[in-house]
Amino acid sequence: MKRLLKKTQGLIVQFDYHKTRFKLLYIGILIFLSLALVVTIFPPVWLILSSFKSAREIYQVPFTLWPDSLDFSKVSDVWNMLDFSKYYVNSIIVTLGAVLTSIVFNGLLAYAISIIKPAGYKIVFALVMASLMIPPILNMGTLFNYIVKLNMINSLLPLALLFGANPFYFILFKTYFDSLPEALFEAARIDGANRLQVFTMIVLPLSKPILAVVSIFTLTAAWSDFLLPFLVLQSDSKQTVMVKIYQLYNDMGTSMGFGPDSLLMVIAFSIVPPVILFFIFQRHITSTVATTGIRE
Repeated sequence: MKRLLKKTQGLIVQFDYHKTRFKLLYIGILIFLSLALVVTIFPPVWLILSSFKSAREIYQVPFTLWPDSLDFSKVSDVWNMLDFSKYYVNSIIVTLGAVLTSIVFNGLLAYAISIIKPAGYKIVFALVMASLMIPPILNMGTLFNYIVKLNMINSLLPLALLFGANPFYFILFKTYFDSLPEALFEAARIDGANRLQVFTMIVLPLSKPILAVVSIFTLTAAWSDFLLPFLVLQSDSKQTVMVKIYQLYNDMGTSMGFGPDSLLMVIAFSIVPPVILFFIFQRHITSTVATTGIRE
């Protein structure tokens, strides 16, 4: 409460807390956010707890949230039964490659348009903005056709390259680069740095917040991507986590010893990395979103 009374920024500042209507507004906001938190947290909590239930417990009436017993050996049993580590490795390779291509290609394009500004950069910028109006699903057929022609079926490379040109990530980079002081680049040029050195030695070190944001967005999108990996990765040993989950769902009735409880455990495996990474990078995400568009 003492921190609130010293608050000088935000929707409600320290002076407002002396007024009854603002106190009620603040309480209402807290109640709303608490309800939103419960609604947001309940699905993953239900998933994790249900994954420890037996198939009978999942369908029993009345519904119970807590399982009869928490048998943690079930985690290793399901993991080893499916040899799930290879699907994790495939997904990690795709996501790390996607993060690398996303940062390099989108960052370089944003650097060229925001800082270098070569002849015709406005046309390129307009074309990139216009591409936002094209639904990604419309490009899927053409993209898959090129993958087939390049003989990249069952290869993880096209999935990593898929995120190498994303207009949304480009806009995030450009908006952030626009806020960087021009004097830094002028000083670097006077010292003899070329354009690539300016990008690697000046721009990137100053762009850690936006790099973290683009990385977590790319990682989440790449980790949860299903359609293109489903079309490209036809070999079981090359499948990503999401493709394997879909296959397990279709084969659940015919796989010996694999029921709905095991499927829930596998789905719980799939949400662990994005959740951990979000908690690691959440400060960067919220701070960058709050300052996007603000120029010194």
